[in-house]
Amino acid sequence: MTASTHHPSRPVPRNAPLPFGEHLRHWRQHRRLSQLDLADEADISTRHLSFMETGRSVPSREMVLRLTERLDIPLRERNALLVAAGYAPMYRERPLSDPALASARQAVELILKSHEPFPALALDRHWNLVAANAALPQLLAGADPELLKPPVNVLRLSLHPGGLAGKIVNLVQWRTHLFERLRQQIAATADPVLADLLEELRAYPVSEGAADTHLDGEHLGVAMPLKFRTGHGVLSFISTTTIFGTPVDVTLQELMLETFFPADAFTGEVLRQVLSPA
Repeated sequence: MTASTHHPSRPVPRNAPLPFGEHLRHWRQHRRLSQLDLADEADISTRHLSFMETGRSVPSREMVLRLTERLDIPLRERNALLVAAGYAPMYRERPLSDPALASARQAVELILKSHEPFPALALDRHWNLVAANAALPQLLAGADPELLKPPVNVLRLSLHPGGLAGKIVNLVQWRTHLFERLRQQIAATADPVLADLLEELRAYPVSEGAADTHLDGEHLGVAMPLKFRTGHGVLSFISTTTIFGTPVDVTLQELMLETFFPADAFTGEVLRQVLSPA
């Protein structure tokens, strides 16, 4: 496994920590729930919920956990709500190299290695590269070296004009697919770093030729392929995303494994014969 140094993204600065009530109101509104909706979900009175949002009532630790569960809040933000309510964080955040995560790290390494000669990579919550197998670097030839400096953001690398954008045959469709994934992630996490990243990516220019490229109907309704131009011809991939099913660690919940499979026989043959690790 080829690993890169994992640089956690810089936190968004704030003048002062938000009180619990403001955190709670933010997440309730982000989930588009009324106070009545959330009160019903949490089996509490609307009055009690209102008092917690306005700071007139201090929630118990158990109540904080109940509300964060009903709101499906990510583990990182559950810790923030616990701290805002005056309690210790519940979920630890350890680097993947921590001995406590040895079994998870071995699982990641096994998935990446066993997927060769097809590309596979592990990403953090902001789409920064954590690790990759030996097949991926061979597809990055020609990318601007600045975009390959850690932390490597794979969305920026993929869509930046100096990155891989010029090699993506169906760039407009692939951009649309990635933007939709990113919007779904923002909706789930309310992460301002991801929101800023989406705005940056949307501002990248698209060549007129790319704008005229249309996806054929071969995979419509099944999976969006990535059509990638190489010296061996156009390779076509479909991708899958793997996450840990029951994480109680912030790092593991935010880790994504992207695995790419050949979408046609030609791509599979090229990957096996040309891109297989020596």
